[in-house]
Amino acid sequence: MTPAQQLEGLRTYCSSLPEVSERVSHGDPAFFVVKKCFVMVKNNHHGAGWLAFWCASTSEFRAAMLERDSKTYFVPPYVGYRGWLGVRLDTALTPETLENHLLEAYYCVAPPRLLTF
Repeated sequence: MTPAQQLEGLRTYCSSLPEVSERVSHGDPAFFVVKKCFVMVKNNHHGAGWLAFWCASTSEFRAAMLERDSKTYFVPPYVGYRGWLGVRLDTALTPETLENHLLEAYYCVAPPRLLTF
């Protein structure tokens, strides 16, 4: 799957979650639940040369992902200190793994009333 296809899958999945909206934030697509951002797409951020997304996460989950695969996962600038996880889309992520990360991020910021599905 190409990065563009993964980005489209990311957009489709995020849009299917309750009360999610997409808007541009800092020049790139970002996804919000109610008013809180849970995923930011970053294309060639500071000349990195690849497409990635940054997602809300717990520090424990982020540490586990970094230990598991440091090529795919990274600590993103600006929001990494809050436990956010960076995920490169030019690696061999399966659609299921991508969806799991997005759902995890959604659960981190969505209000409790939305977590009943």
